[in-house]
Amino acid sequence: MSSPGKGISVVPSFLFRSSGLITLDIPARRTFALPSKASELKVELVTLQSISMKTHFLTSPLIHRILTVAKPVCLLGLGALMLGCPAGKPSGNSSGGGAATPTPTNTVVIRGSNTIGEELAPRLIAEFKKAHPTIAFDLETKATGYGMAALRIGQCDIAAASRAAIQADLDLAKESGIEFNEHQLGSYTIEVVVNAANTVANLTKEQVHAIFTGKIANWKDVGGADVEIHIYARDPISGTHLGFKEAAMNNDAYAAHPKLFMSYAGIVEAVGKDAGGIGYSSINHANASGAKAVSIEGVEASTATVHSGKYPYARTLRFYTNKNKESAAAKEFIEFAISKRGQEIVAEMGFTPKP
Repeated sequence: MSSPGKGISVVPSFLFRSSGLITLDIPARRTFALPSKASELKVELVTLQSISMKTHFLTSPLIHRILTVAKPVCLLGLGALMLGCPAGKPSGNSSGGGAATPTPTNTVVIRGSNTIGEELAPRLIAEFKKAHPTIAFDLETKATGYGMAALRIGQCDIAAASRAAIQADLDLAKESGIEFNEHQLGSYTIEVVVNAANTVANLTKEQVHAIFTGKIANWKDVGGADVEIHIYARDPISGTHLGFKEAAMNNDAYAAHPKLFMSYAGIVEAVGKDAGGIGYSSINHANASGAKAVSIEGVEASTATVHSGKYPYARTLRFYTNKNKESAAAKEFIEFAISKRGQEIVAEMGFTPKP
């Protein structure tokens, strides 16, 4: 347990209550100071460590395993203490520093998926602003769950998602009186990548499942050399970490101790340097840095195989909005993203456009 007034290393980004259900989104490890009145709040570090780098939807009984509250503590107030966030949209520049200024009404605030935010969203924004120079954008992407939570509590106009809204998202939105509008942007195709020197060029879905869950741990068991398999994956807060688990692993747990990365480029670079490596990536990163993509069940990833449904590991990218509070600027941007020019950009960036 921590001592009064000391700083502790914890990981929450949002912590708030909605009709008895508490959402805890954890994008990165940070250090926060405890309240000066130590009797009001104690933190069980073991429990916090056990949930680090994940997004959780926690019921009140479970949160009390994390926070032992001797006196009533407002959880929304605790979230504000940890993050310094107002109840409405963010104010000022999202990068922090200096005095905050109100976000202009013609600013589109986007939160959510790294898959969309790393390259695709900035490119779409840059092209959109050529015809709409007075519309500003506030873009911060950490994970799909981060965006969905921000949309629910009114901190963004658009949640960028590399997975469909899960039941917990829908339940929390309903409790808050929010109805989501879903806008399909295109598809993100997940390719399985191995070292370029690996003789394995094709895997079955069963083999992929067995490798990433740890049931197969040597390449010789799938026709390769007698080399130990090393798994590389996205960080647990990313939509792709969950998406690949759903698409390729039947929602079973990853093998113990995979090497985790914040980007697909990082995964591919690491696999390219490791003869026993295997990971996953987008199409535009898959065959770089000494790595190569393998076919799945004899099917290579392509626009045709994604649209036909033959390639198994493709996921739809989405923009979510609050149906009752869509700003005109946000609507215009989404309309551009799904327009002919927007879809051309989706393809140029290595994603699969809408059919």
